[in-house]
Amino acid sequence: MKITFPARLSWENFHTVMLKGLKVYAFYLAVLSLFRLFFIVYLHDYLGPASGTSDILMALWRGSRLSMQTAGCLALLSFLPSLCLHYLWPRAERWSWRVMNFIVLAVLAVLYAASFPFYRQFRMNFNQMLFTGANDDIYALFITMIQQYWLPVRLAGALLLAYGLWRLLLAWLRWTPVETRLRTVCLATPVRWLGRLAFLGGIYLAVLLGIFGGSLGWQTAVDWENAGVTKDEFLNEAILDNPQAIYRAWVLNSRMLACNGLDFTVEDIRSLAAVLAGRQPDSDNLDVYLQKQAQGARIDKPRHVFVILSESFANWPLLDKYKDIPIAAGMRALLAEPDTDYCPTFLPNGASTVSAVTGVVTGFADANLYLTTMPESFREPYVTASAPQMEKLGYTTDFWYAGPATWERIGAFTQAQGFDRFYSRGDFGDVPGSVWGCEDECLYAQILAGLSDTPGFHVILNASNHSPYDVDVEAKGFDKEAVRAALPPEAQADEELLRELGHYWYADRELAKFVREVKDRYPDSLFVIVGDHADRYNIDKMPSTYERYGIPFIISGRGIHKGTLLADSAGSQIDIVPTIIELIAPKGFAYMAIGSSLTTVNKRGVNYGFWITRQAIGKADTVPLVPEAVGGGAPPAIDDQAMQDYINAVRSLSWWRPKYGPLLDAALLKDR
Repeated sequence: MKITFPARLSWENFHTVMLKGLKVYAFYLAVLSLFRLFFIVYLHDYLGPASGTSDILMALWRGSRLSMQTAGCLALLSFLPSLCLHYLWPRAERWSWRVMNFIVLAVLAVLYAASFPFYRQFRMNFNQMLFTGANDDIYALFITMIQQYWLPVRLAGALLLAYGLWRLLLAWLRWTPVETRLRTVCLATPVRWLGRLAFLGGIYLAVLLGIFGGSLGWQTAVDWENAGVTKDEFLNEAILDNPQAIYRAWVLNSRMLACNGLDFTVEDIRSLAAVLAGRQPDSDNLDVYLQKQAQGARIDKPRHVFVILSESFANWPLLDKYKDIPIAAGMRALLAEPDTDYCPTFLPNGASTVSAVTGVVTGFADANLYLTTMPESFREPYVTASAPQMEKLGYTTDFWYAGPATWERIGAFTQAQGFDRFYSRGDFGDVPGSVWGCEDECLYAQILAGLSDTPGFHVILNASNHSPYDVDVEAKGFDKEAVRAALPPEAQADEELLRELGHYWYADRELAKFVREVKDRYPDSLFVIVGDHADRYNIDKMPSTYERYGIPFIISGRGIHKGTLLADSAGSQIDIVPTIIELIAPKGFAYMAIGSSLTTVNKRGVNYGFWITRQAIGKADTVPLVPEAVGGGAPPAIDDQAMQDYINAVRSLSWWRPKYGPLLDAALLKDR
């Protein structure tokens, strides 16, 4: 008896559905590849000078292989519902894949439109900042996207692009390939079966390429972790299509939340803590290794101590090579004063403002923990927290923030970590500013009005030098044309860069003015000035690692002089409070810190991804470490093992102590 299948289960129907799926797969691969090509062409200014045609071709080829995986996933999103409906509800199939594909294309187009300003801001394809932003002020982010990045216009353009691509997809699906036309010709049975086998073989090949990222097996598979094979950082980022970049960000963020990015045993941490403390590994209590004693005050005790975290206040405008660009006159004048010293080799605690806050407030380095959301951070101040230790020296403590108290739970967090008072924009009344905070001059005016003769430790976080860069700096005196004339010819037409530089100028001017006014009223004050981070804008499209990530460390006040800081000092934000304590505390004063003072011993800094000395900088996660000269030229030699030990000690202690407490107990890791 001859067995027949229902029409819906015939070879012809199977062939039709699978061919449609293959064509959708090929279309998405073409779209992702063309997106990559245009991205490289449009942002070609970010290409390294040593990158040539072969590097670009390599990036395009490697990226297309990786996008085979992405295209396969996107095709499945439309193919699987259509496949089910084809056999269960044929009438619905026609509109289902049309709707699904338009949705997929719309999402792709919106991500693509967003990737250009994102790269310009962070020099990366989509990264963990997406998830950091999820904890940020969503309303402020939304307003910023409208004001600075023209969200409605970009969104409209993205949807128009999606519609055009969708129409192309419809036309592509209507096109009949030769293989299909041959099926209408009477062919011998063996030939038909050979054709069917070839078709099935094509499906099998497409599935393998989609699963293994342009390869036929896992041994040679391309994924986001091994895709960047060129010597150019921009091209390595361009290799990742937008969905792959978001997947990378999600994986890295998941590792951070699970602390899987740090794999230290208790034995490792004990040994590293001992190395950091310069003693034997003879205790399972980490606090033993964190104990320090001040060597004796180097200056008279100041009336007020200010730590100013200035938004996006990078160090590069203070370098000699940029001295003719008039945006940093205030800090340059301060650096020329005899009561001021300066360390030009200093790193932020992390890539975002919240990392700077946690570094100064808790004394911990950025080590895959989101301290402002951890329940442990709200139980009691950590032993390394700055406010309680400054209170022991006789200071009241307050934190001043230009923005809202709800941002990153900063109000609750700082007070939970021991600050007596917290002030934010809600305390200042109706003052001008952006969604991120009031203008710097308004913040400093509030602080000046709140000062009294009572000794105080004040941490200040301003916000004006932040997107959407909407301070009317020209009305405040910014000479845009003088800055334009001082820029390299290739940068003079960049209006967005000029607006950003204008906000650096404004932050610099208001900061210098604030320091002068406080010194006039309380000449016995001490100032520590740092950026919260850099890495937002540079004049050079391809800045050196040092120029891209470095922030200034400026210390000023009565008793400070050139040479107060070690001549070869370097550090990061966890070293700020130890430096202050060693300047003002009496001999024998006991305090807790992971960092150390730039006045006594500290000649190296480390943060979430980099290390620095007076002569060199490099990535912290390479083995061996690869130094890059701070001032250019041949890279200097470093003690690789000593630096590796320091990096691992800072990270491991900053990971274990806030999460698990002072006692090293392997049983605590079982619940990770």
